[in-house]
Amino acid sequence: MRDIDLVMGLTYYAPYVSGLTEAARVVAEGLVARGQRVVVITTRHDPSLPSREVVNGVEVHRTPVLARVGKGVVSPSFPVAVARAARRSKVLNLHMPLLEAGAVALLVRDTPMVLTYQCDVSMTATAVDRLQQTIMDRSSALAMRRSVTVVPSSQDYADHSRLGPEMAGKTEPIAPACLDRSGGAPTYRDGPGMHVGFVGRIVEEKGLEYLVEGFRQLADPAARLLIAGDHTKVAGGSVVDRVRKAVGEDDRVRLLGFLPDAELADLYASLDVFALPSVNSFEAFGIVQVEAMMTGVPALASDIPGVRIPVQATGFGRVVAPRDPGAVARALQELQETPPDRVSGAAATRAVYGAERTIDAYSSLFEHVSQRDQPTPTG
Repeated sequence: MRDIDLVMGLTYYAPYVSGLTEAARVVAEGLVARGQRVVVITTRHDPSLPSREVVNGVEVHRTPVLARVGKGVVSPSFPVAVARAARRSKVLNLHMPLLEAGAVALLVRDTPMVLTYQCDVSMTATAVDRLQQTIMDRSSALAMRRSVTVVPSSQDYADHSRLGPEMAGKTEPIAPACLDRSGGAPTYRDGPGMHVGFVGRIVEEKGLEYLVEGFRQLADPAARLLIAGDHTKVAGGSVVDRVRKAVGEDDRVRLLGFLPDAELADLYASLDVFALPSVNSFEAFGIVQVEAMMTGVPALASDIPGVRIPVQATGFGRVVAPRDPGAVARALQELQETPPDRVSGAAATRAVYGAERTIDAYSSLFEHVSQRDQPTPTG
């Protein structure tokens, strides 16, 4: 009996916070609010979390973790739990990268499978990292061959992904759900200078040292750089020491630590520019930059696949070369001297992005997939 409308499978889920987990959570809760039954199968990455609970209407089941490898965890019961739940569901939605995606694809039989492909894994520092990346790619490729549809955040990212050939002919791009956080108070503003902000995990792929170095080239003593993000509970480890080294003795740069959702609106209201200086393919979109843009804050985004798309689609901000502090400094100077219109920029962003648009798109896709006759998977 298929008494579940949707099963989601992913390694990390709330209360863990990342772009991937937030993208899944907002859709899951949005579908529950529309009367659907959604079950999330995830891992018990934090042993203090219950194995089962209901979070804002979403039924969350967590499987035990036996070991941790880099940014991932090892949970042998996870693929079995996903497959078991999928047999009772109309649709299975896996959020990737996911080490166990291939195993799940082999275990799932009649349930149509939709893959949300968030990003490529970028791990090349050591031989173990490269091996793990190869295994992840092969697992993802197997799942893609056996899926009905692959959902990237943009076609731009899919076209430049290492797994682009595996997705060919199956892609249905849907931007991650972005919340409108307008209406905040500028409580983080400190003086008349240009305020630049960042929100996200303090990890290597964000390229924060290049943002800091670029900002420090600005001569204005009243300028501020506000960096908000967790560096204590981050899968794979934080690079906060590297960021602090780049900051040096410049007291214009402030590390705010983790900010709860309730304070993000106030941070965005305090900014003149939002920066997303990402450096590799592990970043594929940047929900936070779009949320800032929706409140009227122009974005400075790296010229890498996916990340550049919101600014290119709306014209609200600047796209700069990655790993280039000079380009960051020049773009910030341009945005300070010739700021774009905030009202029209926010309107242009809302016309393209937003949580309800994303939930609508997923709802329609899941409905279509659940009703169509399924072809025999390849692979």
